Amino acid sequence: MSEKQPTKYTWSYSSLDLFKQCPHKYYRLRVLKDVKEPESEQMRYGTEVHKAAEDYIRDGVPIPEQFAFMQAPLESLKNLEGERLCEYKMGLTKGLDACGFYDKEVWWRGIADLIVLQTDRAFVVDYKTGKSSKYADTKQLELMALSIFKHFPQVKKVKSGLLFVIANDFVKADFKADDQGMHWMRWLEDTARLEKSIELGIWNPRPNFSCKGWCAVKDCVHNGKGSYR
Repeated sequence: MSEKQPTKYTWSYSSLDLFKQCPHKYYRLRVLKDVKEPESEQMRYGTEVHKAAEDYIRDGVPIPEQFAFMQAPLESLKNLEGERLCEYKMGLTKGLDACGFYDKEVWWRGIADLIVLQTDRAFVVDYKTGKSSKYADTKQLELMALSIFKHFPQVKKVKSGLLFVIANDFVKADFKADDQGMHWMRWLEDTARLEKSIELGIWNPRPNFSCKGWCAVKDCVHNGKGSYR
């Protein structure tokens, strides 16, 4: 009897977050792909903000007038000593080894808005366009830090932050290379659940806050009902 082959899949912070929110929505958008999420005004605005920040920090292109409010915080980042990497693509294999973003064996993919390398320390920043940092979630920063430790093994500490460019706030989170095993436990548990759904082909809907008005899966029995669980 031939040995069963491991389930092949790739994931990112956003895709795993979507799966945890609702497996059925994940299936329709990311696996079956018969539903597409329309680009919102907020999404377009976020793309423009990220492009303006990248152009300014990497190439010194003046910040457009409509984004002048970003000048001061971006100037501070631009003045950090070290090697700056903008919109830096990273990949990891399932064995948690560094690999290219498009490599055949890639398992996880992530793009860091800004990395600044300083010998055995690194800074990583993610730009946010939300009007408040009240519900800031630093889990994405944790993944970026874990990948930095693999791609740049000389780095022993990552200082990270969510830069809320409109709210003018900076939410910090620090990570140490010695703690990688502890940090990976949660992600491996969550990806194991995703892998099981892929293996069994089971994608049950999970009613949540987005059902009432933001879900693109219009034919779901929960759509428009605002169900919670």
